Amino acid sequence: MRILIVKLSSLGDVVQTMPVVHDIRQAFPQAQIDWVVEEAFAPLVQEVSGVRRVLPMAQRRWRKSWFAAPTKLERAAFTKLLQAQAYDAVIDFQGLIKSALVARSARLAPGGFRATYANASEACAYEWPVRWLLDRTLPMPSRIHAVARYRLLAALALGYAAEGANIYPLVPLPMGVPLSERYGVVLAHGTTRADNEWPEAQWIALGRQLIAQGHTVELPQAGGAELARVQRMALALGPQARFWPALSLTQVAQRMAACTGAIGVDSGLSHLAVALDRPHVQIFSQPRAWRAGPVGCAYQVALGGQAAPSVTEVWAAWLAVGAAYASAHPVAPAAANTGPCA
Repeated sequence: MRILIVKLSSLGDVVQTMPVVHDIRQAFPQAQIDWVVEEAFAPLVQEVSGVRRVLPMAQRRWRKSWFAAPTKLERAAFTKLLQAQAYDAVIDFQGLIKSALVARSARLAPGGFRATYANASEACAYEWPVRWLLDRTLPMPSRIHAVARYRLLAALALGYAAEGANIYPLVPLPMGVPLSERYGVVLAHGTTRADNEWPEAQWIALGRQLIAQGHTVELPQAGGAELARVQRMALALGPQARFWPALSLTQVAQRMAACTGAIGVDSGLSHLAVALDRPHVQIFSQPRAWRAGPVGCAYQVALGGQAAPSVTEVWAAWLAVGAAYASAHPVAPAAANTGPCA
């Protein structure tokens, strides 16, 4: 069976779709799974065990010069790559017109089909015209966690039951991280949504408590405003705070996999911490934890909702997460996703 996953963006959504690969391979061990994804996230998807081929596309970049000759050439090359393989099933996990059009462009094997959602679910992206763009539309509950929604869509499309824990088959590349750079706590402060942010002063207060506990504080950044923020935070926290240089997404995953744990807002890096089986506290400033927060693991918790939590609340949650992780791992394993919540 040849299956094409269409999940283009964003980082957190791409990460939360990864358990589908494990489910499919459990149901169909010989399945060949390809994945269409935005070019920025392609290197990370290449590290998903069970994905045979990653097809990067650049819709975000192409939109800036849709009719320019170089863009036309790139789009034609992508279409040729997309149609080089005939698929038994093409599943659009995005549920948007842009993703449905990609799924519609894929070539089907005899008897093959294209599937997506039949309806919207609360707080999940969905555009109703996709119901008429693809062959099969499958009904979803009105209220469902994002990962459960992805898993259910694949299960209904392919005819199996999506049961058990969320398994992220993400295998980071060999760490290559010097011992001196390990054992810090990642503060995943960055977000593309202003309403997801947690105040800088609170990050600094939390960082000081982590340092007093003996941790180093790891500060990733993606340039621009994030770089300016981590520079200020590092200056306030002193030498035990280390802001990361500009890194590829795969390099970020490698470093995060080698860290003690992570505390972050509702963002792609927070979801990546869950996928890497790191102890994690996820901070929500809006009532979306039920839809996107970590589930089923005592050392990965969501905090906040109607309002952002205080530093005291986050610190208490971090201590509880650390205790739960120590209880689940009496002998510390390698820093990859090998724990019971992986």
